[in-house]
Amino acid sequence: MHNILLVITGSIAAYKGLDLIRKLRELNYNLTPILTKGGAEFITPLSAASLAGNKCYTDLFDLKDETEMGHINLSREADLILVAPASADFIAKLANGNEDDLASTVLLAANKQVMIAPAMNTKMYEHASTQANLKKLDATIINPAFGELACGEQGTGKMADVADIVAEVDKFFGIKKRKLQGKKVLLTNGATQEPIDPVRYITNHSSGLQGVELTKQLLLQGADVTVVSGICQYEYPKAANIIKVQNAQQMHDAVMEQLPADIFFGVAAVGDYRVAQAADNKIKKANGGLQTIELVENPDILKAVSNASNRPNIVVGFCAETEQLLDNATLKLQAKGCDYIIANNASNAGDIDNEVIILSNSKQYKIAKASKTVIAKEILEHILHVSRET
Repeated sequence: MHNILLVITGSIAAYKGLDLIRKLRELNYNLTPILTKGGAEFITPLSAASLAGNKCYTDLFDLKDETEMGHINLSREADLILVAPASADFIAKLANGNEDDLASTVLLAANKQVMIAPAMNTKMYEHASTQANLKKLDATIINPAFGELACGEQGTGKMADVADIVAEVDKFFGIKKRKLQGKKVLLTNGATQEPIDPVRYITNHSSGLQGVELTKQLLLQGADVTVVSGICQYEYPKAANIIKVQNAQQMHDAVMEQLPADIFFGVAAVGDYRVAQAADNKIKKANGGLQTIELVENPDILKAVSNASNRPNIVVGFCAETEQLLDNATLKLQAKGCDYIIANNASNAGDIDNEVIILSNSKQYKIAKASKTVIAKEILEHILHVSRET
């Protein structure tokens, strides 16, 4: 088992440090947390210790620990030291050799590989002094992501996604024993947009959150993940390969080009119909009368993948219904030729929480209402478990 010393500093992203502990523990890493004074303003030592299963260290002047030269021992016993999140202040301390607390003292005394995941406001991250400090560090920098920050601004400064950090840790240790290591997984996600004219289109309420969470879980299991994505309101982990498309035909073509794959998840909310002939110019009201728009069927991506000559070993579809959920999902499972259908109530579209039923030809399995993060994890665990049995 590999030992990781995790330093959580005073950034609002500190709460993600708890998720990072949980994910690394699930993957059999041994975690010892250090919480700075600033980090303890956001999370508690008890929560970090409870998730890690080890004591959370906070104080340089803990008499017993320092009698045993605790700050030296902590750095020596670790195989890797990970700082996530790393605030601008803590980065400046390390870069300039300042040590006034346990975390900075341990880092200054370290003789092991260090990884740092910055998290701060965009202007702070882009400031010349921060960039200069990062260049001074003898450490692997896990670059922050672009997105909406806690302060309400947008830019680069969000701590890298937990899945991306775990991927860097795995890479460092040369881990190649995840359940899906070396497997190619192909997903569709998000909502398609079918143009009516240059300013109008047909779409749906899908946010793309479930597919993003499933992508994260797949990456955590070592998969090589490609997502063919329509419109998605959430950010994908950088470790995934993202192919952006707009409409169903583009999504179909991109998916077929990406085959073969080991597993396929059809998570996207794909439009069943498109306009037969989208207008080149904005359609104007004609003497106050209604325009008639002819619709034609879009290609059936799930059915095409299920029946492809280079069909993935596991094909999973998603089914959103507003009535007779089980009946309609069962019909879809039979009609498409896939191995599993994940059925959910479309009335809950856009909700953060969800509840689903996993259907196969032989059984059904219900996942009670939970966050889409939990739903994604349980979907993957169930499908991998059942597939190993059959």
